[in-house]
Amino acid sequence: MEIEAKVVGTMKINVVFYSLYGHVYRIAEAIAEGAREVEGAEVGIYQVAETLSPEILEKMGALVSKKSFGHIPVVSIDNLVEADAIIFGTPTRYGMMTAQMRTFLDSTGSIWAQGALIGKVGSVFTSSATQHGGQESTILSFHTTLLHHGMVIVGVPYSEVRQTTLDEISGGSPYGASTIAGNGPDTRHPSENELGIARFQGRHVAEITRKLIGE
Repeated sequence: MEIEAKVVGTMKINVVFYSLYGHVYRIAEAIAEGAREVEGAEVGIYQVAETLSPEILEKMGALVSKKSFGHIPVVSIDNLVEADAIIFGTPTRYGMMTAQMRTFLDSTGSIWAQGALIGKVGSVFTSSATQHGGQESTILSFHTTLLHHGMVIVGVPYSEVRQTTLDEISGGSPYGASTIAGNGPDTRHPSENELGIARFQGRHVAEITRKLIGE
């Protein structure tokens, strides 16, 4: 496993997501935008490999949505090892991460054995179809895997989350950015409020990462 040496003064922030209809992808873009605002941050964005067949995706009405971010490269284990911080994004599935994300994380045993992610920053964002669709439990249960890898978990300070307005039903919590997506491709898209929390999370993770690596 060969990882290119970093340029002195830079830090690598990788955003790794799974998305079906594009809602999590849009949040991932906002996360990356925020991270790029921090000087010296090199930001990569990757998607987790799909495990559903094209036939199933077509029945779910997801094929067109998937094509909209088909240009995003599929993540590899090397993309985790090379990073100083990794920000993971997944929709909820019954209050937990998707099977696609779980499958990818279950393939990281070799780097767990090496302790390759120990001390790296980890953060999580999500989406759900409904207001109470398990956003917080998805992020909190995701944290368990990051802790087993020895990562330093970063969320979103309540000073940012409480900026949300009561005029809008919105995602976002101290655990991480989120969006309420509805069911299917042509439903509610992430609001500007939700995207703002996502940008903050990306920037916040990058700022803390810089402090931790001492550059």
